[in-house]
Amino acid sequence: MRDGRNFGFVVAAAIFLIDQLSKWLVTDVLGISYMGARLELLSFFDLRFVPNVGVSLGLLPAESPMMRWALVALTGGIAVAVGMWLAREPNRNDRLALALVLGGALGNILDRIRFGYVVDFADLHFGEWRPFLVFNVADAAISIGVVILLLRALFVRDKPAIEPSNGADKPAPVEKMNA
Repeated sequence: MRDGRNFGFVVAAAIFLIDQLSKWLVTDVLGISYMGARLELLSFFDLRFVPNVGVSLGLLPAESPMMRWALVALTGGIAVAVGMWLAREPNRNDRLALALVLGGALGNILDRIRFGYVVDFADLHFGEWRPFLVFNVADAAISIGVVILLLRALFVRDKPAIEPSNGADKPAPVEKMNA
């Protein structure tokens, strides 16, 4: 079933392109490209420029060129592993989740290569309370993909495929006895 696996890579490419397009629209078209730049769209959602030099939740900040390239190498290695898993994964739902993770990872890797940081801009908040850090499309895709994989691993048990039988494993028919 090669087409299903190719579809996963198409989804990953689409996530990558949507992520890069959204970052371009926010930073170049709308000009939200410097610290403090902000555009309120709704009372609970702003576009706000935040250069993220770390990985998830700001962990492992790349404060030097060596750390920047180490993060590129680390996340690149993870992306290669996810891509290999995607190429071999037989389950359609897991392929979709892996595609989300791969597309998001590639979007953030390109940012880190180009700028030295990941462009985050989506700020969901309710007053001063923020359920998430400022994020981007890639971050959302990665998070959704990981949640799908975790939920499926914890709660979904796929039925094993039934293999065609040659009949050898069936019990022999019982003959009627004439009394």
